[in-house]
Amino acid sequence: MSEKVGFVAMGEVKGVGGEIPEIGIGMLGYAFMGKAHTNAYKKYPYIFWPPVAIPKLVAICGRNEAAVKEAMQRYGYRKYYTDWREMIKDPEVQILDNGGPNSLHLEPSVEALKAGKHVFCEKPLAGTAEEAKTMWEAAKNSQAKAMVCFNYRFVPALRLARDLIASGELGEIYHFRARYLQEWIMDPNFPAVWRLDRNVAGSGALGDLGSHIIDLARFLVGEIVAVSAVTRTFIKERPAPDDPSKRVPVTVDDAFAAVVEFANGAIGTLEASRFCAGRKNHQVIEINGSKGTIVFNLERLNELEIYRVGEEPKTIQGFHNVLVTESYHPFWEHWWPHGHIIGWEHTFVHAIAHFLEAIVCGKDIAPYGATFEDGYRCAVVCDAILRSAASGRREAITYE
Repeated sequence: MSEKVGFVAMGEVKGVGGEIPEIGIGMLGYAFMGKAHTNAYKKYPYIFWPPVAIPKLVAICGRNEAAVKEAMQRYGYRKYYTDWREMIKDPEVQILDNGGPNSLHLEPSVEALKAGKHVFCEKPLAGTAEEAKTMWEAAKNSQAKAMVCFNYRFVPALRLARDLIASGELGEIYHFRARYLQEWIMDPNFPAVWRLDRNVAGSGALGDLGSHIIDLARFLVGEIVAVSAVTRTFIKERPAPDDPSKRVPVTVDDAFAAVVEFANGAIGTLEASRFCAGRKNHQVIEINGSKGTIVFNLERLNELEIYRVGEEPKTIQGFHNVLVTESYHPFWEHWWPHGHIIGWEHTFVHAIAHFLEAIVCGKDIAPYGATFEDGYRCAVVCDAILRSAASGRREAITYE
């Protein structure tokens, strides 16, 4: 029988410093994010060697028993549940990984935190700022760790961009502009999936895509203090998922655009849409400062474009394309020789590594990971964008 040490059971894997503890994972959701997060848990121990803990895939949960049982077998979990409450009660589950629909972020995460379980929750933290605040309060009142999976904070090129900004390389920041564009719901016969239902998703392109760039704006530049925005729903009705002959209303935004003001005096624009033909996962960020400019494109996530004002010799002045794969770049000590690029899925490995280190080593989630307070503040900005779009007025950002 394994010996219990604190919140983890001692496993049989031995690292440089001796035995490495195991930590039990309970996964809520088995689709897109369940797959991405599970992949990260499996890769983490041998990429970040020696790991601070070995993730043990204890249980996976979903409402569809046949589908969740298949996911259990496919991903390698030991058991499955169809009721998240029962999974949280499982003594082997020490981390609730909440990858369920947005409407399932609040209650399971709060209950897990009350039970002393650590919570790793997909973004957006909640459908509204009010719900997100409840989750943040639960995190503050718990001894457990809580983190929002804003995985783009863990792209090496974006972490390098943050380091450059923080060191003063760009000087005073004037502009932040970001667009996140996709095309996947342009077909009017695409069904009204849960992401198109406000009661489940909270919002549309705003919460799905916009929350990422709002979080990156705060992560890279600072707090947003005001927004002016518009939203559009281009296709008002779609086929019901369970009956294509019936059409149901779309109750979320298909696209939004916003002008934002930052506390440090910078101004910016945010745009997200799922109606951009030819755009697959097009997230582009540009930051302009008094000493230079940084440009990042998610579809070329190993690269960062950098321009420095007054660079000498002037014959080579211009944008430099930096391949962010050197051993001294963020996260690269764990990966391959320079030039051997990594992909989108590896951002989750970095995020999981950060979360596990915070749990096992008692480190803070902030500033590199997104806390539940960060998730709340992002939700406040999302709500303000919706209010501005409805009223046609500039909305100041205030936090309770």
